[in-house]
Amino acid sequence: MPKLGCGWVMRIIFLGPPGVGKGTQSQKLVDYWSIPHISTGEMLREATRNKTELGLKAAAQMEGGRLASDEIVVQMVRQRLAQSDCRNGYLLDGFPRTLPQAASLDLGLAVDDDAVDAVLNLEVDQEELFRRLMARALKEDRGDDNEDTIRNRMKVYNDMTFPLIQYYEEQKVLFRIDGIGTIEEVFDRIQTVLKEVAEKRA
Repeated sequence: MPKLGCGWVMRIIFLGPPGVGKGTQSQKLVDYWSIPHISTGEMLREATRNKTELGLKAAAQMEGGRLASDEIVVQMVRQRLAQSDCRNGYLLDGFPRTLPQAASLDLGLAVDDDAVDAVLNLEVDQEELFRRLMARALKEDRGDDNEDTIRNRMKVYNDMTFPLIQYYEEQKVLFRIDGIGTIEEVFDRIQTVLKEVAEKRA
């Protein structure tokens, strides 16, 4: 793995439920490692807005609140990763969401003899997470967010993510990061993990 600038080429997947602080940490990571932050949600919205071929297909599928298919999301991600700014690494946020997406990503990377370097799972105690989400709902006046809807969202996320966590644990690229503490304390934990990964794979 070639050394670049302040660090190393780093391909990162970032997992973490709503309210865990992933957005803040993502921004710090892409700034430090000088890599693009790739959000599948933003990609889908942009492709739909620009009426690209994939965007139109995604829009048709997402009518009525459905999710875009794995096939379309994977195609979008592969196109994005082929761009020149991803040559030195990237941070994937919101992808993969399913095991087929994870397997497709691995296959696509293997073509170029590449692989995911680290999957960061930012973790916070469930009750602390619930308190954060409730506080955010009150602060932002989210009328649709109540105890039941928030706990259901947490359950849906946990059920969806559990197979991915197992998948990446088996590959020995999953790292559990304690999300309790100041922004800098959490960032330092993440950096410690990434630097160890980079040095081992150099």
